[in-house]
Amino acid sequence: MSRLAGKVAVVTGASPNIGGALARGFAEEDAHVVCTDVDEASAAKCAASVEEVGGQALAIVGDVTDPEHATEVVAAAEERWGHVDVLVNNAVWFNQKGLMTMPLEDYRRQLDIILGGAFLFTRAVAASMISTGTAGSIINVLSTAAWQGQPGNIGYSTGKSGLVNFTRSAAMELAEHGIRVNGLTPTATQPEDPDVIARMQAMSGAPSPWPMDFTGQFPMRRLPTPRDYVPAAVLLASDESAMITGTNITVDGGATAKYWPWTPHA
Repeated sequence: MSRLAGKVAVVTGASPNIGGALARGFAEEDAHVVCTDVDEASAAKCAASVEEVGGQALAIVGDVTDPEHATEVVAAAEERWGHVDVLVNNAVWFNQKGLMTMPLEDYRRQLDIILGGAFLFTRAVAASMISTGTAGSIINVLSTAAWQGQPGNIGYSTGKSGLVNFTRSAAMELAEHGIRVNGLTPTATQPEDPDVIARMQAMSGAPSPWPMDFTGQFPMRRLPTPRDYVPAAVLLASDESAMITGTNITVDGGATAKYWPWTPHA
């Protein structure tokens, strides 16, 4: 299929998890992809994955909170392909701490990555789209934690919920230019990449005071994998969603719809 043929997509936070899966999924629909990440290995792995399925890719290393990085990424895409059609704001810092345990510096840094990064890249890409007359699509990766109260994850939950109204506000401002801005809400995700699985296992330390039974509370029979988010992202990136803006597509297996006392599969 070629639903994104000729389109150029920028994906921030292009790790082998959700960002990398979306980048590869776009390439499978014939998009060109700029993979950017603060980690050089992640950016390179994403670009290699895009090229593996026949796509063209650029790997660019940088911090999404740096205005010059956003400008650099857009300039590189324009130099290579002439324009940018799609932006996925996916960069995030997973730093699970609670209200009483998170240092203020960590809280500010986490919000700056999630919200500041989305602000800088949305502004840079929107300026490019306006100058080239591109009716593009901007996709902000949210989370079920944006819509529900999760204890012990105050920075992440606050940042992702802030993206909800950032999405609406940016969509209204950019509508006159034909630029669409939408959210994509994933949930707890079962990684497929061995490096991500190993990293998650290494991060699991002392038991949390707020244990989370993601699988046991999940309405469907399995947690989604990163690939499960690709079809919704492709829809939002494609011309098929020309009249969809300022809203959100949730791909969470019913997690946010579940009535709270019900225990699935009991």
